[in-house]
Amino acid sequence: MNRLPQDLHIHTIFSRSDSAVVPEQTVELVAAIAHARIIGISDHLESIAEDFPTYADTVRACGLLVGTEVNGADWLREAEEVDVRYYVYHCRDRGEDYRGAERLLATGKPVIIAHPLVLETDLRRVPPECLIEINNRYTWRNNWRTLRPFVGSFLFVFSSDAHQPHWLNQNVARYAARELGIRETLLFSEDRRAALAQIAKSGNTG
Repeated sequence: MNRLPQDLHIHTIFSRSDSAVVPEQTVELVAAIAHARIIGISDHLESIAEDFPTYADTVRACGLLVGTEVNGADWLREAEEVDVRYYVYHCRDRGEDYRGAERLLATGKPVIIAHPLVLETDLRRVPPECLIEINNRYTWRNNWRTLRPFVGSFLFVFSSDAHQPHWLNQNVARYAARELGIRETLLFSEDRRAALAQIAKSGNTG
């Protein structure tokens, strides 16, 4: 099987309040399918905050990266308190959410702006150190060509946003990225740090 390089936006049964998640979508099954070389689990923070150690221990025991999906500025305090490797962040077109992105960046952990087209994120207001997600779940439902002006302003990651086992792919996301000429950023690589430094020099010009 040809595995994807990376998939960091994946939900499991720990996202208890998400009705799209099926009972079969366990951390263990995602690890067994092993559809990507780098896999991170990013369950909804509002579902895992109260028993975060159990969530994190389960993900780490399967050899996967621990992330979380943060529902905007309202969950910043909880986000700062959990021991994750990265954040998948909902940045709606609200001043407090843009400021929230800056606050999460201050933790030193990567911040992925989740499905910005769905949330109507104004990428001109997003800190350039954030990474922008091209998401297999939603890309086909939105005019992804509107990302074109921002291709030189941000680094991009591709994700499945899988809630069910058969969602573990990125075919549509990767098609859109090819059409836009976007190069994938592997989040925990030296290439990412070098690219971030280059973007910081040029500024967010989108």
